[in-house]
Amino acid sequence: MHPLFLADIHFNPIIPSLALFSLAVLGLGFILRKLKQPFLLAYIIAGVLLSDQGLGLFTNADQIALLGDVGIVLLLFFIGMETNLPDLVQQWKVAIGGTIGQVLLSVGLVTLVGWPLEWSWSRILMLGFIISLSSSAVVIRLLQESGEIRRRLGRKVLSILLMQDVLVVPMLVAASYLGGTRPEPEDLWRQAIGAVLVILFFIWLLRKQHVRLPWTEHLEQDHELQVFAALIICFGFAFVTSAFSLSAALGAFLAGLMIHADEHTRWLHDSLESFRVLFVALFFVYVGMQLDLDFLSENATQVLLLLVLVLVTNHFVNAVILRWSGCGWAEAMYGGALLAQIGELSFLLAATGYQIGALSDYGYQMTLAVISLSLFVSPFWIALSKRLLGFVTARERIEAARARQRAGAAG
Repeated sequence: MHPLFLADIHFNPIIPSLALFSLAVLGLGFILRKLKQPFLLAYIIAGVLLSDQGLGLFTNADQIALLGDVGIVLLLFFIGMETNLPDLVQQWKVAIGGTIGQVLLSVGLVTLVGWPLEWSWSRILMLGFIISLSSSAVVIRLLQESGEIRRRLGRKVLSILLMQDVLVVPMLVAASYLGGTRPEPEDLWRQAIGAVLVILFFIWLLRKQHVRLPWTEHLEQDHELQVFAALIICFGFAFVTSAFSLSAALGAFLAGLMIHADEHTRWLHDSLESFRVLFVALFFVYVGMQLDLDFLSENATQVLLLLVLVLVTNHFVNAVILRWSGCGWAEAMYGGALLAQIGELSFLLAATGYQIGALSDYGYQMTLAVISLSLFVSPFWIALSKRLLGFVTARERIEAARARQRAGAAG
């Protein structure tokens, strides 16, 4: 056999790309784990390294974006499975009042900046919407790792994140009006009907509290069919809400709530966990691919100033909202740090703002840079805030108690 026989083999280009992507994430993941940082940073850095600005292996950003959208749907499905609806309803005060307050304050602060610069109202509103959203992917992962997701602060932060996801839909509708393209009457009717059905579904789940899907008992021992059953439930609900011109992620969240209410379907979590990890990773790879390194280097000062301004503003606005909802100041300030970054759904709003002309080429690239970097630095910002506040998470308290028990047993 010729020693160079491999040169005659034609590889599917996705194979070496995925292999190097996995290798990059694995290597970066080991480093970040030593630094006690979440793996999503590894995904963003891998996206930069493998994009056309780096090794050039992931050149089709649109395909990666589509796969990343699947990750967001799966993420909201898992959020729903881990959410107790009655507990969430009890947080209505912070969910509705706090989230709307955050949006209004964000728009107000952008107005203070944009009015002297003679920005259009469409630009002011779009940028206010964009910076008002936090990242469910970042915050929920950190809440899970810290053990705070089921405690008071975690429930309040989660309620704010979920309400933000819901408000994305009217934000997109408002964006279409800002661009001068009014939605068709049938689209508005479809959205109105969909909203009513979603509300009725919430009410049904609240009153029912426990449901039992009739076919699940036949799948408890069949792991292969469990995967497809889980996909049908997740993406079936996502498809239904999309058909009513609502968010697909909202449908996945509703599906997750229903699964949480059926205690016999907990196997769905294990069936889709690997899919969730992969597709959410691809979403953050797309985030990394969107970073224009030349633009960043040419506008580093402006980007950093805006980044700090956004982090500080979101931090203190959310801290005030959480303090208003009944949290102590240290707890509220830590919650503000959790919500300080700009969320992944803001990429969708930024793209919409660019399409309607509310954002120029420069403004769009600047927005992408600030969103991406806010996601990137968010874990460091949160860790720094936690250290300065002396805040101890639930998991740290549990580990400290176990250490004292071991020390007592050894003594």
